[in-house]
Amino acid sequence: MKTEKSSTANTVKILLSNLWPLGRPDLKIRLVIAVFFLALAKLTNVYVPFLLKMSIDEFTISEKAMVLPTAIIISYGLARISVAIFGELRDLVFVRVAQFTQRKIALESFRHLHSMSLDFHLSRQTGGISRTIERGTRAIQFVLTFMTFNILPTLFEIALVAVILSKQFGYIYAGIVVGTIGVYIALTLIVTEWRLKYRRKMNKSESDANTKAIDSLLNYETVKYFGNEEHEYMRYDNHLAKYEDAAITSQGSLSLLNVVQSAIIGTGLISLMLLAGEGVIDKTMTVGDFVLVNTFLIQLYLPLNFLGFVYREIKNSLTDMEKMFGIIKQNPSVKDHTDAKEINCKKAEIHFKNVSFSYKEDREILSNVDFVVKAGTTTAIVGPSGSGKSTIARLLFRFYDVTEGQVLIDGQDVKKVTQKSLREQIGVVPQDNVLFNDSIGYNIAYGKPGSTQDEIREAAKLAEIDDFIMTLPEAYETSVGERGLKLSGGEKQRVAIARTVLKNPSILLFDEATSALDSQKEKEIQASLKKISHNRSTLIIAHRLSTITHADEILVLDGGKITERGTHEHLLSLKQTYFKMWAHQLNKE
Repeated sequence: MKTEKSSTANTVKILLSNLWPLGRPDLKIRLVIAVFFLALAKLTNVYVPFLLKMSIDEFTISEKAMVLPTAIIISYGLARISVAIFGELRDLVFVRVAQFTQRKIALESFRHLHSMSLDFHLSRQTGGISRTIERGTRAIQFVLTFMTFNILPTLFEIALVAVILSKQFGYIYAGIVVGTIGVYIALTLIVTEWRLKYRRKMNKSESDANTKAIDSLLNYETVKYFGNEEHEYMRYDNHLAKYEDAAITSQGSLSLLNVVQSAIIGTGLISLMLLAGEGVIDKTMTVGDFVLVNTFLIQLYLPLNFLGFVYREIKNSLTDMEKMFGIIKQNPSVKDHTDAKEINCKKAEIHFKNVSFSYKEDREILSNVDFVVKAGTTTAIVGPSGSGKSTIARLLFRFYDVTEGQVLIDGQDVKKVTQKSLREQIGVVPQDNVLFNDSIGYNIAYGKPGSTQDEIREAAKLAEIDDFIMTLPEAYETSVGERGLKLSGGEKQRVAIARTVLKNPSILLFDEATSALDSQKEKEIQASLKKISHNRSTLIIAHRLSTITHADEILVLDGGKITERGTHEHLLSLKQTYFKMWAHQLNKE
């Protein structure tokens, strides 16, 4: 419980720290004006019952009872209207502050997710993260609006009414009001804390169901290949059933809480009305006083009843926001040093200097790997699956930091330069090119946002895909579909090459860029890759040896160690591992 309270307090602290809009004096003024309108609304609301009392006393006490107290009645009506107007003005002024805060935190969350290292994204489920961020940002405006303009002002109004009742009619009236409210709030706190576990179960089940649905739809073809539609339905329904059970239990506990809350308010209401009724009979109170007490109780009953709902929703929202802020608080495993500088890349010579690396301490992936990719040359890395080929690519791009040794570019340790400047110098064409669900032109321009149409077409021509694009009805505005599914593997690969060309990097990294293509497509793509890698430092992670026979140096990686190195001809002459791999692929073809 202590931990939960601490987490809730931290969540509120983070939220309130974002409420005061630093650097936006216009929003600060709006916040002050909103509070001013709030104060006017509450003070006017408390004065309304007095106007009603005055009008009734005019009828029941005054000798001129037959004279209509027009001024008082008009004042009463205007006061009621004023409360509504002040409330709407408050919301109208404050909404920009709330929306700005929501936008600021949502953007901060999105930015932070992109700053997290690869290991975070590999261990997290995208569907679950998206739901966490969605629920968290949606909760922000609710919490800001109701905590600032409902809970605290309602408590202020209750305190003000209690003071008025004690001054006008005695402390017993104020005691009943405060006691009723105290029991009401205590019960609400206790039961709401108990109910939170069901809310958390609902959130988890909803996130799991959403994640499974997204994963299933993204793998639509695989589901169809194996005819596992029913399996996917059952897996999705299993999580929906858990959500259903948690939701039903949550609603049952909510109904019980509402009944008990109504009983508490009703008991307080009866007690005060009986006291006021006796006062009227004893002639110590007027009928107007009786109505005054009654009106105060009605005015307090509505916000009190609403307070229970708001408190529950705020607790729920804080639970949602707690998870979102929890993600924001996580630090990336790979981050820039405080004194990191931008990389100075002139020759673009790459040196893996005695590099060792482990994803986990008990399993070493690379062991004392040492090689140099000289400026403007091509180096290929081959080896069996699990030998550490793709790990080398990830270390160069600094998705991970080496355990031992150094990765140097023009003599600069990549750990000591900014990640942004490092990655600006590296163009990657991976094995699986996932495209954005947008136009072909957008996907190519992604290599250098803001590029002109001429620059985009020039890059497409170098990747030898311009002719194909121009045959399409919408040309460069043609949508590629989810993950680029409307394009073939070769077409997606060429789009990926085109955007890398547009980026114009100093270093090229091809991570098994043609392993998923047939031989004909592979030859066509390979020609494009050779064209764009001319005079650039190029590192190729290869599966098919036929694609790297032109490399200036080929490294054979086995068990995380370089076992052979040399040109294609030299490695064949050694008649060792590379020779066997070559012979095996020739026989296979």
